[in-house]
Amino acid sequence: MKPFVIGVAGGSGSGKTTVVRHIIERVGPTNLTLIQHDAYYRDLLHLPFEERAKQNFDHPASLETELLVRHLDALMRGGAVEVPVYDFANHVRAPQTIRAVPRPIVLVDGILIFFEPELRQRMDIRIFVDTDSDVRLLRRLRRDLIERGRSIESVLNQYEEFVRPMHLEFVEPTKRYADVIIPHGGENPAALEMLDALITRRLGAAEA
Repeated sequence: MKPFVIGVAGGSGSGKTTVVRHIIERVGPTNLTLIQHDAYYRDLLHLPFEERAKQNFDHPASLETELLVRHLDALMRGGAVEVPVYDFANHVRAPQTIRAVPRPIVLVDGILIFFEPELRQRMDIRIFVDTDSDVRLLRRLRRDLIERGRSIESVLNQYEEFVRPMHLEFVEPTKRYADVIIPHGGENPAALEMLDALITRRLGAAEA
């Protein structure tokens, strides 16, 4: 049976990870393959580090979406794929990959996945996680400082120069493609219960 594809989008720091974790817990990790758009950032090894750091990582062109599309197609045909591993501190792809195998559900996570028609067309449910901009900035700041080893100044400069304008141009407008919009990030029990019911109903219809 063809995998059931769920897309989770929303601005950087919106709470997508919380929603993704909830879905994984709801359906069980053995029933789901998680594919993150962030893993498909283009390799910038050919550039000096100073030039890599200046790139606009919030523009759709920074991601090798065409590879993600090929990987989704392979998973839907029942084949395994080698997902890239991205080194966010150095802005390059790591030499190793992670093998993803087809499971009943494929969950695709990323801020720009609804911008790309080729990705939208392959999704059975599209979920947009919506959160106020000040909350998203604080979450992004915390993540980049702790997980990606960046300075406060670099995070704030990037937010002002790239993240905010790219969000307004490429992310916010894609809410219109969502089947479900979850306000207030992932901390919304009522919305998550409704999401559970929708996924269960759609899965049941797909299996019928």
